[in-house]
Amino acid sequence: MLYMTLDVLACPYCKDEGFPLKLYVIEEKEVKDRKKPNMEKPYCELYCGYKRKFLKELKEEPPCDECLTKEIVTGVLVCPKCGRWYPIIDEIPHMLPDELRNKDEDLKFLKKYKDVLPEEVLKGKPWGLMD
Repeated sequence: MLYMTLDVLACPYCKDEGFPLKLYVIEEKEVKDRKKPNMEKPYCELYCGYKRKFLKELKEEPPCDECLTKEIVTGVLVCPKCGRWYPIIDEIPHMLPDELRNKDEDLKFLKKYKDVLPEEVLKGKPWGLMD
């Protein structure tokens, strides 16, 4: 997942009230030869996921070129409003509603990364290890 994806993602339940989602990166990789978008900078409209700040809060120009060299392989997105967490697995954010999520897979993910995940994820919704 690209950091710039945070500019468009929102919790399926809270929508704009849960924007921006919190990001916890577990594994990141560098991508050297990514083609840059044919558009003006900044590439994000509201929120720079790489700096984790709204564009209007940045005192300097957003580091768009540097941002494009990074890819989140594994991580977690958390809605700051409802506390739901969504895994990022193999570079893909799994942003499914509760009824479509696989509880066994989610719990397996939590167990695998329990030592690096914050308590808000381990206790989060729709389920956690600390229920």
